[in-house]
Amino acid sequence: MYICVAYTYFIMVDIFERLERNAGGPIGQHMQRVHGYFAFPKLEGEIGPHMSFRGKQMLNWSLNNYLGLANHPEVRKADAEAAAQFGMAAPMGARMMSGQTKYHEQLERELAAFVGKEDAFLLNFGYQGMISIIDCLLTPRDVVVYDAEAHACIIDGLRLHKGKRFVYAHNDETSLRTQLKRATELAEELGGGVLVVTEGVFGMKGDLGFLDVITKAKKDFSFRVLVDDAHGFGTMGPGGRGTAAHFGVVDQIDVLFNTFAKSMAGIGAFVSGPRWLINLFRYNMRSQLYAKSLPMPMVMGAMKRLELIKSHPEYQAHLWEITNALQEGLKQNGFDIGVTQSPVTPVYMKGGNEEGTNLIVDLRENHGVFCSIVIYPVIPKGEIILRLIPTAAHTMEDVAHTINAFKAVRDKFEAGVYKSMPIPMMADADFLVR
Repeated sequence: MYICVAYTYFIMVDIFERLERNAGGPIGQHMQRVHGYFAFPKLEGEIGPHMSFRGKQMLNWSLNNYLGLANHPEVRKADAEAAAQFGMAAPMGARMMSGQTKYHEQLERELAAFVGKEDAFLLNFGYQGMISIIDCLLTPRDVVVYDAEAHACIIDGLRLHKGKRFVYAHNDETSLRTQLKRATELAEELGGGVLVVTEGVFGMKGDLGFLDVITKAKKDFSFRVLVDDAHGFGTMGPGGRGTAAHFGVVDQIDVLFNTFAKSMAGIGAFVSGPRWLINLFRYNMRSQLYAKSLPMPMVMGAMKRLELIKSHPEYQAHLWEITNALQEGLKQNGFDIGVTQSPVTPVYMKGGNEEGTNLIVDLRENHGVFCSIVIYPVIPKGEIILRLIPTAAHTMEDVAHTINAFKAVRDKFEAGVYKSMPIPMMADADFLVR
């Protein structure tokens, strides 16, 4: 009798050799064709609806400057005065050690009051902050239930979670309740708790997280809720107080996260909730404990931006005037904008990457309209999304020009013109020869 034993042998590789063979990854593998045009484009000039791209003036729909504050004269003045008074270095050190100031504390109090929470904690960056929030909240015994279309910062935070997680179909109540049941049963076995994570506004589709449905489920299940409201702060709800305020469920959202990178047109973020929990974050959030404090110009600038949001509700109102005109104009002309309920305006088309690529080149080069394009591998093959972000700085003339440009490129798209065209080499020549 013979016994055959199979052995598996692995050959050691050099990390850099492996990385070089797969240079770029699923998206970056196309860098020699797309860099500087479709990826890492350089928009120049004053931030706003009209900027320069590769020497041409563009009507720009690709900035997260919802309320038009980026170049507001009072904002520019506050930024400049704070930089002149404090420099970019102050305060030095992490906040726990030597980077605490009365201005950081004042901004936190004002932000918490604005969104209707007891306390808030400033964060240096939104993406990094969300990862750390999740890390602070959970133990390996805890179970997470999250939306299938949650932002990458949420997904990366959950990858660090050593416990179990269940995903529910996007904004699907039946799926949510099914996963809550599974999570509850498992948490009871493990002696842990359940956390539901979603977004207030989903940045790709523009639809709202169904916070009313989630909070209603608290009657039947025991769990806590964490909401990433990056795109909702300043745009949704009374006075721009966010998506939870829009639904009237602020008191039911246990942990609320917002960023300055959208409506505030700045750098930084904050997390808000009950004071005891915010203090827990202050003493346990590793990305803040071991990172330099948010520089003073950004803190002072954020206070000025928040002041303008509170004192000028017409900024939010005008944003929605532009949003409604753009979205209604697109729908009336037969474009599919999906289920957006926010300023985020996606235009859906069916076609290959080569068609989408040629359409964008035509839109930019011949119509002077700059918007983002999303194609495979970010979304499934055969799908194209053109993503527009309206702002309070846009005009009705901008809307009319854009709709006419979209109609012109759609005619070519449907006629198959872009399919028969060779994909142009639009990459930045300087990048290719470095």
